[in-house]
Amino acid sequence: MTKQVQLVVNGEAYHLDLEPNRLLLHVLRDDIGLTGTKEGCSIGVCGACSVIVDGRLVSSCLTLAVGCQNKNIETIEGLAKDGKLHPLQQAFIEFGGFQCGICTPGQIMAAKALLDENPKPSEEEVKEWMSGNLCRCTGYYKILESVMAVVNEKISPDFQFRARRQEAKIQSLDVYKSVAKTE
Repeated sequence: MTKQVQLVVNGEAYHLDLEPNRLLLHVLRDDIGLTGTKEGCSIGVCGACSVIVDGRLVSSCLTLAVGCQNKNIETIEGLAKDGKLHPLQQAFIEFGGFQCGICTPGQIMAAKALLDENPKPSEEEVKEWMSGNLCRCTGYYKILESVMAVVNEKISPDFQFRARRQEAKIQSLDVYKSVAKTE
């Protein structure tokens, strides 16, 4: 038996008919189409599925979607505003806070929850808070550096994501051939 539920995700209301046992992670990814939130361990210990519900960091792989009725749900897709990245997203790019990218959305959402609660945490407080988010690439130093760059206001004010033109080339017999362009 399904239940009619209204979820407010990144400020937008979604009216859904859901089974009572559906997890928020699967509803976000499969029903709403927001695939930034990742499934890692499926038991709530890795942090890849971290989202913010009414200002509280939660593991969406353990959270029933029906329990989020009319609550404010924030995902990685909702952080950028008016084409401008959130400072944490920018810092993770500028300071190399990601490698493979699987944990990155959860890391950024966890850091956002911390900074919403404590805008000027110490490095030790960041380490403690972020300890619930695992990185299989062992990029912890760069993750910490990225969060601290936001805390210490060291991100570039002129940063423009993908603003520069890049061209990939391959070499064959000393002749470079253009294979991809980005604008």
